[in-house]
Amino acid sequence: MEKDSGALNRNQVIMTTGIIGIVVNVILAAVKVIIGTVVNSIAIVLDGVNNLSDAMSSFVTIIGNKLANKKPDKAHPLGHGRIEYISGLVVAAIIIYAGITAAVESVKKIINPSVSDYSKLSLAIIVMAVVVKLILGNYVKKKGLEVNSSALVASGSDALFDAILSISVLISALVYIFASVNIEAYVGLLIAVMIVKAGYNMIKDTVSDILGRRVDRDLIHSIKETICEEGMVNGAYDLILHNYGPDRFLGSVHVEIDENISAKEIDSMTRRLMEAVYKRHGVILEAIGVYSQNHGDDVAVAMRTKITEFVMEQPGVLQIHGFFIDLQRKYVNFDVILDFEIEDRQKACNDIVEGTKKIYPDFEVEVTLDLDI
Repeated sequence: MEKDSGALNRNQVIMTTGIIGIVVNVILAAVKVIIGTVVNSIAIVLDGVNNLSDAMSSFVTIIGNKLANKKPDKAHPLGHGRIEYISGLVVAAIIIYAGITAAVESVKKIINPSVSDYSKLSLAIIVMAVVVKLILGNYVKKKGLEVNSSALVASGSDALFDAILSISVLISALVYIFASVNIEAYVGLLIAVMIVKAGYNMIKDTVSDILGRRVDRDLIHSIKETICEEGMVNGAYDLILHNYGPDRFLGSVHVEIDENISAKEIDSMTRRLMEAVYKRHGVILEAIGVYSQNHGDDVAVAMRTKITEFVMEQPGVLQIHGFFIDLQRKYVNFDVILDFEIEDRQKACNDIVEGTKKIYPDFEVEVTLDLDI
């Protein structure tokens, strides 16, 4: 699990993009807070505070990425990649704190309103901030998608959202100038609510990653396709990927092969599969299990066909695989995948067992309930 050139490039992109985000947001924050204080506009000041929280978020992202790329050690043999998720929670907490603080200040202004004095310079700065945030947001989000960094994608999306908030500040200023109606405190409160909501969504997404979000189906399918390109493999099933940070997957899989393949051939095959999957997808297959298929026995093939037809007719069945029959022992074993929508999946599995026994009453039937991963 040593770092390759791709991992090093990813780290460099995150570092460079984060530094750009810090510099731009600090400059915007300083300018907005100064201008907002001069013209007595709480909305502009809070917009600047929001930029400052963005700069802090970028800083945390850089630190989190640095810690996540520490080499594996005795206490953490699989590395420290999941620290990036912890840094994501810290970023979300910073954003929520900034939102709550902004809400408190806005409520104070609503209770005790004050007169703002907008100038052409302050309006020009708001327009400039909108343009800068749109450019920065698109750049950061694009880089985040390129290196699959959820933190950068979130920062980019947040920057684009900030541009919308800055537009709302500009609108409140124009309303005050041309209609003499002061709505900026209410706009500030709206900004605060949206900031808190953005922080909440970040926490929800990060917690989902920590709990074990479903892996992208396109990645699952492409890995299985790679495995099935191997001539000995008749099918790939039960692919499970464990996430140890963004783009850091360790996994296991079952493959179906003919029953007469030797241990030597299986050993060579599994090594080829591990190498191919890592080179194409960057996924480390830690284990490859084997299902033995009865292809050479007409009775076994006929039984497999009949049982498969029966099982696939049952409600909620997505797949049957790992089918094996021992005619001497009168033993049948296979795996089924059931839809998560089925309320009692174990009962459904037991019904399949009983139904198969009715078709072949002389056989012992064992069914493994697999997950739809």
